[in-house]
Amino acid sequence: MKRYCLALDLKDDPGLIAEYESYHKAIWPEIAESIRNSGIEVLDIYRTGNRMFMIIEAVEGFSFEMKASMDAANPRVQEWESLMWKFQQALPWSKPGEKWILM
Repeated sequence: MKRYCLALDLKDDPGLIAEYESYHKAIWPEIAESIRNSGIEVLDIYRTGNRMFMIIEAVEGFSFEMKASMDAANPRVQEWESLMWKFQQALPWSKPGEKWILM
């Protein structure tokens, strides 16, 4: 098993944060399936203020490149990611188009 830690900010708006959290209480089944299919066995997200931390435990051989390729080919994942971007904002030092930043 490998462990990865990532960070991302939410827009600093209590209403948007509450809505974001409500989506994550019942993520779409296709999203959970795509996470499992990529080799991620544990995925936890923690929040302090508007900063989020994701901890992933994945099988040997997992790669973010493979996960990104699988996600790009999955219309439902793309729909979810577009919806989530309503609530999220890139960290100030992220590259263009980059969301979660590996710590």
